[in-house]
Amino acid sequence: MKINKTSGLLMGMVAIVLAACNKDNNNFLYNDAALSITVKGYNATKEELAVKIDTIHLPGTLRAEGAFELRNSFAFKGDQQAVKVTVSEQSTGKLILEKEFKKEADAGDVSFLYMNGKVSDMPEKPAVKEEKISLIYMFIPDVTHYSEPVDIVIGKYFVTPRVFEEVSRIKGVKPNEFSQPATFSTFPTGKQEYNGVVTSVSFQVRIFKAGTNTPYVDGTAYTWNDISTTAPKPASTTAVSKLYIFSEFPSGNLMRFSTRLDY
Repeated sequence: MKINKTSGLLMGMVAIVLAACNKDNNNFLYNDAALSITVKGYNATKEELAVKIDTIHLPGTLRAEGAFELRNSFAFKGDQQAVKVTVSEQSTGKLILEKEFKKEADAGDVSFLYMNGKVSDMPEKPAVKEEKISLIYMFIPDVTHYSEPVDIVIGKYFVTPRVFEEVSRIKGVKPNEFSQPATFSTFPTGKQEYNGVVTSVSFQVRIFKAGTNTPYVDGTAYTWNDISTTAPKPASTTAVSKLYIFSEFPSGNLMRFSTRLDY
């Protein structure tokens, strides 16, 4: 095949340009860096939230009164070295959070709780360990408006002798704030022997007045049922790490709870 002089000259120029661009592996055709961005957490307000990455408004919103997780990516252009992620109330435009990520970051993770008009960090859950359960709680007493610290007590309830056996206790948990994690060994439930008697055993998480074994509802219009009243919990037989946000949801004068976030 013959190539004329003009075509040969053009091909030579293209080769020179491509060789120059490939020097030091800095090919201008592929020099954009992409950053993976994750926005997750819990919105306890009635306001939907809007997310903007740099100048780009993402479609949709972070839902009100619920958990959210949004994933996207951002491509840096030219000599841009950083990008801002902002979160605002959709209806008012109020800026509630702003975070900047550098181009060299491994990932852009934004994790937060928005409640009572304030932003706070979501705690990191402990890593899952073999034959261990780890639990973090936030208790929202929005019916009784109980304002004192409580102890969140994890244990087994033996039905026939009506005995609650404590396994772990998170002390001095303030309402509307995250607790410290409790970590304890998995255990079986169902039919077991207790003092020579076969009885049913259930997994219970109770809320006591701080420093006592008295249910926090004592002195209110509500009662605590030994079997049916419990804070949210996972299965007691499987290793897991969980974070729960829960609030009061009584049935008549019997106190029960509603899980807002199971994470």
